[in-house]
Amino acid sequence: MTDNNYNEIIELLCDRLSSLTDSEVSITAETNLISELSIDSVKLLNLIMEIEDAFDISIPINALADVQTVHELASLISKIKSAS
Repeated sequence: MTDNNYNEIIELLCDRLSSLTDSEVSITAETNLISELSIDSVKLLNLIMEIEDAFDISIPINALADVQTVHELASLISKIKSAS
């Protein structure tokens, strides 16, 4: 994964997550999606659909089971993007 690609993904995620949450938490790569941002399943699915459209990829729902932080989600996206 190139740093440029990863940084682009992180930037997009942080931007989209800040619009999905009412939280005053500063969103970084280590921010926990559930405990810090209160992202529920509906918000997560909306985010995934936006990401899939933005990067022209398909993210398997079962791949999200181990994703807890912004970094883990960005890494998953980068991995799927580079495989396609």
